[in-house]
Amino acid sequence: MKLTVNGEFTHMPDIATVGDLLDHFGVQHQAVAVIANGNIVARDVFRQFTVQTGDTIEIIRFVGGG
Repeated sequence: MKLTVNGEFTHMPDIATVGDLLDHFGVQHQAVAVIANGNIVARDVFRQFTVQTGDTIEIIRFVGGG
C-alpha cells in the first residue's frame, strides 16, 4: 500500500488500519493523535479505521515536559 505518512511517501505492506500503521512504527496508541486525509481519527477506532492506498496520514506524538 502506498501512503503519505507525516509528509513522506512510503510503501507499507500488510497495513489495513490506523492501528496496524501505529504498530508498524512502534507507536503507543495512547500517546498520539492521528489525522487521516484531514480528519481526526478517534483513538477508540484506530483498530477499525481502514487505511487506503493514496491516503495521507499525520501521526502527532504528545511530548511531556515543562
